[in-house]
Amino acid sequence: MSVEKDVARSLPRATDLFQPDAVFPIQFWMGVRRGVSSSSEKRLMLAVLEDAIECFQKYCFSRESHGKKIFGKAAEWIHSSDKGWPYSYENICETLDLDPGYLRRGLEGWRRNPLGPPLNTDEGG
Repeated sequence: MSVEKDVARSLPRATDLFQPDAVFPIQFWMGVRRGVSSSSEKRLMLAVLEDAIECFQKYCFSRESHGKKIFGKAAEWIHSSDKGWPYSYENICETLDLDPGYLRRGLEGWRRNPLGPPLNTDEGG
């Protein structure tokens, strides 16, 4: 095999450069956790956010009234733009340096297609 062919095979294709990165949830949260390890308040905020996301995903398709209620509360909190209290979704995301809109779009994309490939969450398309 020639050196040129080896080099060509090792280079990424142009289309590969524009594919979204696949990140496992544990990888994402580990990155966030590194930034909040110094503050008990930030750790608590991260725990609140993780719980809301877990409830959103766990009960999203629930048929039982209890599960629907939990999902409804999580979804209402996540979709609220209220910044009037310290533990609002918006304030927690801001404190943890997360884009609240991006996270919302990602959750709604997951809700529409929970078993499919990651969806583009850019507002433009």
